[in-house]
Amino acid sequence: MNATTSVNPVLRVAPAAPAEAAAYFRASLVFHADVSDVASVLAAGGDPGFVVLDSRSTASWDQGHVPGAVHLPTALIAEQAEQLLDKDVPVVTYCWGPGCNGATRAALALAELGYQVKEMLGGFEYWVREGFAFETWEGGERRAADPLTAPVDAADCGC
Repeated sequence: MNATTSVNPVLRVAPAAPAEAAAYFRASLVFHADVSDVASVLAAGGDPGFVVLDSRSTASWDQGHVPGAVHLPTALIAEQAEQLLDKDVPVVTYCWGPGCNGATRAALALAELGYQVKEMLGGFEYWVREGFAFETWEGGERRAADPLTAPVDAADCGC
């Protein structure tokens, strides 16, 4: 095959029809929340309309977590969710980061119990990498934003 007759790897499988693509991406937004969106709503103060849930272990929680998050490891959701969460308030789950499916497993466990739930894309890793404040067992902390994950000298990325 030469370059003029071969199909490149990106287009080997044709893109979906626009209506199918719109349905897929709309569904993705139903299930996911962005770290910076969560942070901006929490920073605005008042009732955000959702609760943030850290589904990691206690050692991980102590190492650092989103301020105001509820700590409920995935393995304890079935037995403790009703004492800690209100089924009328949507839950946004997070775990370590994009290489971890712990937030997905926590979201599944909560959905199976009747909670409205979204997963925070990027997890704790991107919370820290985007420069948002976090709490540890020793107190509050904040690191400089990683310019590969957050805009430099801008309030938001414009997306």
